[in-house]
Amino acid sequence: MNNIRNFCIIAHIDHGKSTIADRLLEKTNTIQITEGQMLDDMDLEKERGITIKSHAIQMEYERDGQKYILNLIDTPGHVDFSYEVSRSIAACEGALLVVDATQGVQAQTISNLYMAIDHDLEIIPVINKIDMPAAMPDEVEDEIIELIGCDRSDILRASGRTGEGVQEILDAVVDRIPHPVGDPKAPLQALIFDSVFNSFRGIIAYYKILNGSIKKGDKVKFFNTGMEYDADEIGVLKMDMVPRNEMTTGEVGYIISGIKDAKEVKVGDTITHVSNPCDKAIAGFQEVKPMVFAGVYPIDPADYENLRASLEKLQLNDAALTFMPESSVALGFGFRCGFLGLLHMEIVQERLDREFDMDVITTVPNVSYMVYDKQGGAKEVHNPSGLPDPTFIDHIEEPYIKATIITDANYIGPIMKLCLDKRGELVNQEYVSGNRVELHFMIPLGEIVIDFYDKLKSISKGYASFDYHVDCFRLSRLAKLDILLNGEPVDALSTLTHYDNAVTFGRRMCEKLKELIPRQQFDIAIQAAIGGKIVARETIKCVRKDVTAKCYGGDVSRKRKLLEKQKKGKKRMKQIGNVEVPQKAFLAVLKLD
Repeated sequence: MNNIRNFCIIAHIDHGKSTIADRLLEKTNTIQITEGQMLDDMDLEKERGITIKSHAIQMEYERDGQKYILNLIDTPGHVDFSYEVSRSIAACEGALLVVDATQGVQAQTISNLYMAIDHDLEIIPVINKIDMPAAMPDEVEDEIIELIGCDRSDILRASGRTGEGVQEILDAVVDRIPHPVGDPKAPLQALIFDSVFNSFRGIIAYYKILNGSIKKGDKVKFFNTGMEYDADEIGVLKMDMVPRNEMTTGEVGYIISGIKDAKEVKVGDTITHVSNPCDKAIAGFQEVKPMVFAGVYPIDPADYENLRASLEKLQLNDAALTFMPESSVALGFGFRCGFLGLLHMEIVQERLDREFDMDVITTVPNVSYMVYDKQGGAKEVHNPSGLPDPTFIDHIEEPYIKATIITDANYIGPIMKLCLDKRGELVNQEYVSGNRVELHFMIPLGEIVIDFYDKLKSISKGYASFDYHVDCFRLSRLAKLDILLNGEPVDALSTLTHYDNAVTFGRRMCEKLKELIPRQQFDIAIQAAIGGKIVARETIKCVRKDVTAKCYGGDVSRKRKLLEKQKKGKKRMKQIGNVEVPQKAFLAVLKLD
């Protein structure tokens, strides 16, 4: 056990963690690097150049005749996947904090660092990309010292691209990160920190053993769900799974026990023996809190059950996804899904399409609100269509977030304007170092859900970094905006928005829908309504045939008669016709600018 080291790599998005992870694997002869990122094995990860899943892998490192086992977990850097990071940190004793020498400390670096410090991890700061022409290692060193108060000699300099400094990182991991502590003789306690679905072998759970040991063929039970299984195969994670006969305290590995049902494996659960169970489950593992809710509906209603199965399998691999059934008048049966952010939602949609071949329609994303009625009861509402009648509502509270934005001082003006336009309020600002400013805002979560991140990146030319966490609920004047097509409300397009923005938002929605909904044989009235009051209207004119073409000359009353006849037909058609809303219209609401 003294020769085991469990550590993860944390950083802001695009600071080169996965490249450094690949170099460590190459240096310890775990794998031969044949193409770009070896650990990011999902097609989506390679295309976008981001890490979506945390990846666990074991390396063997020999120094001074001693053999060390290093378990590395590479984590995502985007704010939407911070839950993956929190799970990886729970399975480690130390962390490499990677900072880009050209960008310096950014918002996600700080929030991941605080998460690691809360778990008492040993932090090893590493400055990456020192071979870049724009690198400023001395300034970045000052920022790191100010952030964590370490000595200058503790900071390592490396380059993931050239491999410089990788040897020093391996030595620092062995020297500075403590070995796992635990009692190999105690009853088995293993923390599940991830799981994947394999269509041949069932569900494979990844765990870290805190106390005790496990042998192949043991009867084990999962503490929180109370289910019992046989450990058909246990082993360690290298590039592939390597079976072992026994795993002891401090080791990280996998277990296959033929579990078929996704509900039986919960990330954060404890594995123990049936014959000699531990007293209590491992504590300190928080449930995920989804921030953004959206309806996901199958395009073909017959695919409803397949969509449920696909979401369950995806949930194993992505524990931050939550879902529950719901139905909509416009779209039929589907699921209300909770995501950590917009990128997370986009990735889930892509993965459903690629991995499970599911075509889905996603409705407008929104956040959850607390609705208080006049009797004093409170109810959490995730969907505008779930709102009670306005006459029963006393007041509505919406979630506010504490946002941290780190930016170049030149962009303070536009960023302040963006945040204030989103109903934000400035809490404080401080200079981090040199020309870099850290701004703290309180902003309603509903305002940043749709396009805030993209706008922030474009006005700061990609420099500003953004991180947030939900702080509290506050009283707010919100209005439910309904979109009516020919007098029928389309529930999938209704949104909750602030009273002051509702009219302009409704007007823009109507104009956008007028462009997107194809013309029919009858007039289509698009209206935006707040309660019973119509605040905006657009009309899509019907496609007409020139019925008077054959009446050349003659009296005008003949033409009138034909036009009246056509008008009656159109009216009849409108009563039985229904308006098809294309998928583009649901997405257009996100892109309203």
